[in-house]
Amino acid sequence: MLNKNAKREQGKHAQAANIKAAKAVSDIVRTTLGPRSMLKMLLDPMGGIVLTNDGNAILREIDVAHPAAKSMIELSRAQDEEVGDGTTSVIILAGEVLSAVEAFLEKDIHPTVIVGAYFKALDDLNQLTEQLGVPINMENNEDLTKIVDSCIGTKFASKWGKLIVDLAVKAVRTVYSADGDNIEIDTKRYAKVEKIPGGMLEDCTVLDGVMFNKDVTHAGMRRKIENPRVVLLDCPLEYKKGESMTAMEFTKSEDF
Repeated sequence: MLNKNAKREQGKHAQAANIKAAKAVSDIVRTTLGPRSMLKMLLDPMGGIVLTNDGNAILREIDVAHPAAKSMIELSRAQDEEVGDGTTSVIILAGEVLSAVEAFLEKDIHPTVIVGAYFKALDDLNQLTEQLGVPINMENNEDLTKIVDSCIGTKFASKWGKLIVDLAVKAVRTVYSADGDNIEIDTKRYAKVEKIPGGMLEDCTVLDGVMFNKDVTHAGMRRKIENPRVVLLDCPLEYKKGESMTAMEFTKSEDF
């Protein structure tokens, strides 16, 4: 059963609409790429204002209905999950690839022929990648610094490039674990970013351990404890409030 307002397109009209939708998504993030990139001001669902030039951060705030446009946004999300960078580049590249197809479709070249040509180009790109690729030593911090520095160069934090790069490399090195040939770097599970108001950006640091951001509940509490003993409990220490107005009377301390 289809919605009575649903529209059906096929043939060249559907192809043109898909290309137009993909180009529209690509044009949104086009100005956020490169050393002269500009930030986009977004209004999130909670009413906050976000300034960013990250392609995935921008596109995930956009609500689209066209299937081709949704596929472009999914492409950006997949790039962010698999690689963590290049979300803007893949969207712009995909938009240009589809733009180049228009001329061939106007010449009545079948889409499967065009797709086959792109797969041949992909094979050539894989061969060039193997020839131009440089091996990376995961144990060498200089190699990691070069990789992260190239990612930070187009971000707003590039003015603090050395500090941000060192923080990123140190954080990854902290959660890095190698077991034979198996290497695990799970920053989403083992690395956490805590934001505390006040201070300068240069005060940022990487802590090798666990941090809990708790407020001081009493003026007599110590601000610093050397060599503390930590108790791990699987139950809350706070007393449980009653769901309604309750009154309890205790006659002995054992009853409490």
